[in-house]
Order: sequence, then C-alpha cells, then structure tokens
Amino acid sequence: VEFLYCDLASMKSIRQFVQQFRAKNCPLHVLVNNAGVMLVPERKTEDGFEEHFGLNYLGHFLLTNLLLDTLKQSGTHSHNARIITVSSATHYVGKLHLDDLQSRCSYSPHGAYAQSKLALVLFTYRLQHLLTANGSHVTANVVDPGVVNTELYKHVFWVVKLVKWMTAWLFFKTPEEGASTSIYAAVSPEMEGVGACYLYNEERTKSADVTYDEELQRRLWTESCKMVGISDESSRVP
Repeated sequence: VEFLYCDLASMKSIRQFVQQFRAKNCPLHVLVNNAGVMLVPERKTEDGFEEHFGLNYLGHFLLTNLLLDTLKQSGTHSHNARIITVSSATHYVGKLHLDDLQSRCSYSPHGAYAQSKLALVLFTYRLQHLLTANGSHVTANVVDPGVVNTELYKHVFWVVKLVKWMTAWLFFKTPEEGASTSIYAAVSPEMEGVGACYLYNEERTKSADVTYDEELQRRLWTESCKMVGISDESSRVP
C-alpha cells in the first residue's frame, strides 16, 4: 500500500495528486470516490465552493475527469476499469438547484448534503453514457452504503448523537459492512462490463426518478466543467 495525499476540498490538491500519480506510470483499474462531509455548518472550501457541494461532489468530479485517460488506458475488453462513486439514500429527497448550486439563497445543511449526493448519481449516469459513446472499457456505478457507524455524524444534533450511541450496535452497519457494496462493485465478476447501476446491499436498485433525466445530467455536467475549469468534451456527444 502506498499513500498519496489528496484533499478533495481543494482543486489545487487534486491536480497535484493526479500529477504525482501519473508520474508513477501505474495502471488504474479501480477508482472509488468515497470522501465526504455531512450536515456541516455553512462554510466554503478554499476555492469558494459550498463545502458539501465542493468536497462531496466537485472534488470527485474533477478527480475522476483528470484520471479518465489513465482509466481508459488500463481497461480492456475482458477486464474493464471500474469507477465506483459512493452516494446515499439521502439523494432520494435531494433537489438540484442549477441556478443556486452553492446554496447561497438559503442554506440548509440537510438540503446541501442531499443535493451533493443527488449530484453524484446524476454524474455517474452521465459519465457512463459518455464512456459507452466513446467505446471505452471503463464502467461507472454508484453505491449506497447504508447507515454506517462512522465519524460522519459528528455534526448532527446531540440528541441524534445520543440515539446513535445507544442504538448503533443494532441499526448501524460497521464500516466493514458499509464497504461491502463498494467492494462488490469493484471486484465482482457479475459487474464486469456493467455500468450506470445504483447498488444497495450488493443488488441493483432504482434511484430517484429525477436521476434518469438525461437533460438534467447534461446540464449538471456542463456546469460542473465550468466550475472546476475543465473543457466540456461531452458537448460533442449526444
């Protein structure tokens, strides 16, 4: 195991990480996008993005796009490279505000978190569409890990923390259990060559209806490219 530092809340850090990784000339067969914050108070990343949207979504959007060439070179017809992005069941109640992705008009920790997780699902489906259109041997899937007993809940109300402390052993998954569906998506022979799936408990399930809106997927992708400063090559793909 070799560690390379990457702060998903910093576009500069992401670009430096990708540069360091590419310098190693290593193949990239599996990319798991799993960084995140939840219900944090209103604050911004060093690039000026609302933290949920900037870290949970835009950080992964930029990282994945910068690594796409390496992923495409690493995948083969019989062994596709795989991109796994971790979302949440919270995306079902999320709303994407394309005119206010930074939640500047009215900030809600719950709304901002749900929007970031919804964006990850839309991103995954659009990404798979582009990969398929280009004939790339890369698949992209999105995972719901379930309710997992981690430090992600440190910003919830103290009452919720108390309930979590009392019931975690009964209702919450362990981190190992929470990782199982991501691992399944990354290595299972059943997922070879299969993309654009929403996975929960190692099974394909239906995501929110709005996530299948291809026009919304396209518009989010285009806006995301502008925000992170990369070219929107997808504009040439229907």
